[in-house]
This record gives sequence, C-alpha cells and structure tokens, in this order.
Amino acid sequence: MRRDAVVYQVYPRSFQDSDGDGIGDLAGVRSRLDHLVWLGVDALWLSPIYPSPMADFGYDVCDYTGVDPAFGTLEDFDALTTDAHANGLELLLDLVPCHTSIEHPWFREHPDWYIWADRPNNWLSAFGDSAWKLLGDRYYLHSFYPEQPDLDWRNPEVIAAMQDVLRFWLERGADGYRIDAIDRLLKDPQLRDDPPATEPFGLPLAEHEARRALIHSRNAPDTGDALRRIREACGADAFLVGEVYLPAARWRPYSESFDAVFAFELLHAPWDAAALRSAIEACTRIPGQAAWVMSNHDFGRLATRFGAENARAAALLLLTLPGPAFLYQGDEIGQGDGPAGEARFDRAGRDRYRHPMQWDGSPTGGFTTGEPWLAAVDAREHNVEAQRDDPTSFLSLVRDLLALRRTLGEGFELLDAGEGLIAYRRGEQTVAINTTSEPLPVTLAGEPRLETAPGALRDGRLAGHAGAVAS
Repeated sequence: MRRDAVVYQVYPRSFQDSDGDGIGDLAGVRSRLDHLVWLGVDALWLSPIYPSPMADFGYDVCDYTGVDPAFGTLEDFDALTTDAHANGLELLLDLVPCHTSIEHPWFREHPDWYIWADRPNNWLSAFGDSAWKLLGDRYYLHSFYPEQPDLDWRNPEVIAAMQDVLRFWLERGADGYRIDAIDRLLKDPQLRDDPPATEPFGLPLAEHEARRALIHSRNAPDTGDALRRIREACGADAFLVGEVYLPAARWRPYSESFDAVFAFELLHAPWDAAALRSAIEACTRIPGQAAWVMSNHDFGRLATRFGAENARAAALLLLTLPGPAFLYQGDEIGQGDGPAGEARFDRAGRDRYRHPMQWDGSPTGGFTTGEPWLAAVDAREHNVEAQRDDPTSFLSLVRDLLALRRTLGEGFELLDAGEGLIAYRRGEQTVAINTTSEPLPVTLAGEPRLETAPGALRDGRLAGHAGAVAS
C-alpha cells in the first residue's frame, strides 16, 4: 500500500443491503465498489464480518474463519475481494485478537487459552464494571463486555491458532488488517492491581479509568513479542494498522511491528488551532507512523463533532497530512450523527455513529428496499446522488482532495502561523486552515490549488471555517 494511502472504512451492517432484510451485507458492499473507485480511495477496511452473537456488534467473534450469515458467505467475501482488486482497491479486515465471544468453541474446549484468577483484582472493563466474571469457582478476565473473555497471548497455542487465522484470510486475498484494541493484548502476568493515577494518561479516559495508572491491565512490557508473532504470520507485505489507545510518545513497540498506528491525539483534539497543532506535532515525531482518523464507528462524525461549518476544513486537514488516512463511510457527504443518547442496539450508546450510508434522498437513503436496522439520519439533505454532479458539494470537495493528495510531496513541515491558524508544507505545496469564524491574514506562496469554498482565500486573508492549498 502506498505511503499516503486513503483507506475507506466500511461498516458492513450499514453500507448497502442487497437482499431487503434491512442489514447491509458483502454483496451490497460489492455493488457499491464503483463509488469508492470514483471517489479515489486506495483501499477499504471492513469492520468485523465474522460469525458473532452480536453482543458487541461483531467484536465478539465466535468463528474467526467464517462470515456471519447476516453479511453473506465466504464465497461473497471471495467475490468482493476479486472485484476490489480488479478495481485497484486493497482490502483490510478487522482483526479482534485480544478476546473472543464467550460462545466461541475455544472457550469451552480450551479454557486454558483464556485468563483466569481465583479472585479478582481491581482491573476495570472499558465500560466501568469489574473486568472479572465468576464462572464456577473461578473468575475469567474480560477487558470489555462479560461476553468477551480475554485470550492469553502468553500461551503458545493461542499464538499458533491466531497465526492460522491471519494466514487464512491473507490466503483468501485480504491485503492486511486493522487490529482492534491491541494495547489490551498482554497484561501483567502477576495480575497486580492498577495503582492510583499520579499523572494524566495523555488521552481522554472515562472517569473510572482516569483514577488509575493503567500500567498492569494493558500494554505489558513484553507486548512486542506477541506483536512480532502477528507480523511473522502476515509477512512483510501485509498492511497492519493498530488501534493503540496510547499517546504517540508510547507507540513503541507497536510502531516497530505495524505499518501505522491510529493517531488518537488528533481524533480527540478540539477544533482549536493550538490543540490541533499540538496533536499533529506529537504524532509526526516518528515520520510515517501516524494513521490519521477523525471519526469512525465509535466516535462522532466530522459534521457533528466539529460542526457543519468546520467539516470541510476538517476534511482538508485529514486528507493532506502525511501518511495513511482513514475516511469513515458517510463523512464524504457530510452525513451527521443520529440522535444523541440513542442506544437501541449498542448498550454503550454508539448507535448514533452507525446509521446507514445515504445514497439518495429517499426515506431509506437507498440503503435498503426493506426496513433498515437504523433509520437514515438526514438523507434528503446529504446523499451521494444529489452531490455527485455538484462541483461545490462536500462530496466533490473530498474527491478533489483525494486527487490533490496524490500530488503532495513527501516532506512535511509545520509552519509558524497566526493565532487560530494551522499551516504546513507538503513538498512544494502549502496548506492553511482557519479554525475561527473570522477571516485571518495568511501568507501562502503561489496560487490557490484548492479551497474549501469558492473565494475562501482572497486578498491575503483566509475566510473563517475555511482551508486552502496553494503552490
């Protein structure tokens, strides 16, 4: 995969339904590959497609080498992979290595593959309760929901089984993996308590997590050994990107085995020039290691998180930084979140980020001919059909940015800019973004090549909420 690749995240349940049951599927994804080709992305990442009881919507896997019937069959996956490659697109799968579903046969047949204790320590799950669940006379560890018991990656049989999984999909044509929650892979083998926190973690935490120094319940010192086993199974050519919930200063050893690590500093930064610049500085100290992401299935969409007035400038920022960038389905049309507090299906309240893709202005947004599992959010205002031929639309801006991205130089240099501005140089081209509502003076050498709105850069001033690229 090329150095500045753009990976389009597909949430299969919500991308395109091919059979009218209201749930997206692999055949639906295949039918929409032309959109990804037209848009100009390099690859697609499929959120989990494995058989699952859906306690955590696919992140509780009960068979790592199958496809959930809701999404189709292995043959549907093969057809999708073949068509993606024929269209010049690479395909990444979502690997969930730290835990399985409690319904996975391994949990019954190989209980020694999991982490057990005679009594619980003080570790907490991601959702605030104890990370230990009593089963019989012992407790098993679950870093997330109780239905997701943690695997013991110090057991060589677990490593061998997961290496087989990695090879299985690569042999079927997958080009790599987005690796889920990988900082939870190894914990303290002595199961010591997490002590009280004495300094900030460096990224936002839930209140229950922020009270503790999370030094034993995740990110063990020997994690690098397990990461090397993952790379060993995948070979040098597979693209691996890690979901590592750690500040960039602590990316090693993940950055030594993976091609890139998600830059959570940027994802969580407020729309403020100083905060954004600080996040970019932190994540570019190891050149090429940051995978840029500003929304996904777990966090709010660009248009909601940063405000519709800033969404175009946010897209420009995301798609002009150096290294791989990840674009969540629907962000290219400015689609917003669903209703706040919505938790019809996901008990953690993330339904609002997972509403179906909006292809046209019909009541279901062209996603399904049946009753959608979640309703369209704002299909009349934001859909592909209405925006595709409009040169001033959000979709056209994103397509133009993706074309421009291929012309950006290899270098990257953050520039001094006035308050409220971010500016940086990519080769011979300069990017500037105004995070305020007022026009601000800016110095950009050369002529504008792209503006987030017509006339955004005029008479040496950049309009509020706007961005521009010049060379």
